[in-house]
Amino acid sequence: MTLTRRDFMGIAACAAGAWGASALLAGCAGAGVPATSGAAGAGPNGESQVVVTMTPSSEPAAGFNPLLGWGAGEHVHEPLIQSTLIATDNDLNFVNDLAVDYGCSEDGLTWTFVIRDDAIFTDGMPLTAEDVAFTINGIVNGEAAEADLSCVREARAIDGVTCELSLVRPNNALLYTLAVVGIVPAHAYGPDYGEHPIGSGRYMLEQWDRGQQVILRANPDYYGEAPLIERVVVLFMEEDASLAAASSGLADVAYTSAALAGAVPAGYALLNCASVDSRGISLPCHPAGTDVVVDGDMVYEGGNDVTCDLSVRRALNYGIDRIAMIERVLGGFGRPAYSVSDGMPWSSEAMEAATDVAAAERLLDEAGWQRGGDGARARDGLPCAFDLYYAAGDSTRQALAYDFADQCAALGIAVTPKGASWDDIYLRQYADPVLWGWGSNSPVELFELTYSEGWGNYAQYADAAVDANLEAAQAARTVEESYPFYRAAQWDAATETGVAPEGAATWVWLANVDHLYFEREGLAVAEQKPHPHGHGWSLVNNIDRWSWS
Repeated sequence: MTLTRRDFMGIAACAAGAWGASALLAGCAGAGVPATSGAAGAGPNGESQVVVTMTPSSEPAAGFNPLLGWGAGEHVHEPLIQSTLIATDNDLNFVNDLAVDYGCSEDGLTWTFVIRDDAIFTDGMPLTAEDVAFTINGIVNGEAAEADLSCVREARAIDGVTCELSLVRPNNALLYTLAVVGIVPAHAYGPDYGEHPIGSGRYMLEQWDRGQQVILRANPDYYGEAPLIERVVVLFMEEDASLAAASSGLADVAYTSAALAGAVPAGYALLNCASVDSRGISLPCHPAGTDVVVDGDMVYEGGNDVTCDLSVRRALNYGIDRIAMIERVLGGFGRPAYSVSDGMPWSSEAMEAATDVAAAERLLDEAGWQRGGDGARARDGLPCAFDLYYAAGDSTRQALAYDFADQCAALGIAVTPKGASWDDIYLRQYADPVLWGWGSNSPVELFELTYSEGWGNYAQYADAAVDANLEAAQAARTVEESYPFYRAAQWDAATETGVAPEGAATWVWLANVDHLYFEREGLAVAEQKPHPHGHGWSLVNNIDRWSWS
């Protein structure tokens, strides 16, 4: 199915009445909008096909180019069009893809990958170790690359099937990044590669209409098990249009949110995918006037005279009722968040802060934050108050910010939510609390949000013991051996150091947001691994294993 501009106008008309014009929605399927054939899932050529909606931001601005961010960008996912050296299964264990064997040297500075010899690109050329080295070096040396391979010094092909990676420093978390870095052909890579990708993955790009849709078709020369779904149509649209696409029978799987989850169209069921998509607030740990210098010459205003008080940060962690917040804001479609990696093997139970309003009140009282006649707290003439920034276009973050502010008001803390553009938020990221969205199926974000020199250390907290544990985690010989060090960075009872609520309390985490979709009856969506931050391509990681009944 290829959609025309007229089809999209029909969807837009449906979306315009999504909040009350049921008759209009009912008429959309017959108003120039091609519908799939229901449970059979047959496309125009009779093949097995699935139509999926995604957010407009899911469309890759730079195209399907792993050297610029496809697969290994802000929202990580398997690249589908390209193969990866390794992948992760539903339990997040590493499994081979192109690699048939790999290992690390004793000093942790050299990784060697042996790849299969039967993989070919869609132009008929064989995939070799030269292509692997070309891809990795292209990311390492590429200024616009989004994948973080900064720990790699150089990749080089030893022979046709062996590639060696030389590291600047030991980092076993490299494997998580390699699991989403698609290998591109050295012989066919050029400026327009993103628009005309050549890969060796499960699917190949059939059509891309910018701003509208992408169509993928199963790769007939794929070396692995043939995809059960032969054709994948991805429609990029806003949330109300996504609902209209399901209501009109256009989409087989349509993303939605908690606010619209009750409007399940006839012939669909609600698909709820667990996530590590965490919403949390960074809490600056230094007094106002502590400027932050980034990249040697970029100076940001830093520090906050209220959140620099450890008692305030701890009180915020203990004084918030996350369960009530999730019920009010997310309709119950979420779970309390206490870290950026809840439920992951590297998470620490010490991050969990059970709601204890009385304890929060005591912390504030003992720190000298006294209530006035209006119930608001102050100390030495300084109001216990701060601004909370959130992305203005995100209704969920807005609702979370205002619920958080209401709960803080009961504690005597005055929080003023401020919706702003990301350009404006980034200017305030070290000076004011910000409501962020994070979460991934790797410990990379835990490291970067916690390490003193991490790119996500908005709190600007630095502790030598925490840094040492994080460095030891990355330097461990295996990923499994890194887990105790990551946990100790969050809280080490022996040294009483860490970023947990009973320690530095550098963040207050609120909720893990469930990823919700309308799923057409008769479609069997394969079991999902936990979704990282962001609705989108992570849903279709295993679309080749979906099926129609």
